[in-house]
Amino acid sequence: MATPNESMTAVMNIEGALAAALVDADSGMTLATAGGGLDLELAAAGNTEVVRAKMRVMDSLGLDDRIEDILITLGKQFHLIRLVSSQSGQGLFIYLVLHRDRANLAMARRQLQGIEQALDI
Repeated sequence: MATPNESMTAVMNIEGALAAALVDADSGMTLATAGGGLDLELAAAGNTEVVRAKMRVMDSLGLDDRIEDILITLGKQFHLIRLVSSQSGQGLFIYLVLHRDRANLAMARRQLQGIEQALDI
């Protein structure tokens, strides 16, 4: 099991990782961050709205399922939002920014899943 800070350190070992944050989806506040190059506090608050909007849409559609991750592709970056599925991490998500030219998206998703599952709050 890993602490929030240890988890963010592990996330930064993913090939192409630029920045990461563990975020409370209820408040939009960060619990831990790593890396840089952008305002992670602002990104956490903004991506909280993305998660909330997607959950509202799923509810409106009557979908009985859960979000694993949300991918936003930019010209130079991938932004990956991974919802924490563990009981202790309910209401949290990991936000990861990857350099598009250096990252392997499939491997990053797999590694992020392992980090998310090892997270202990």
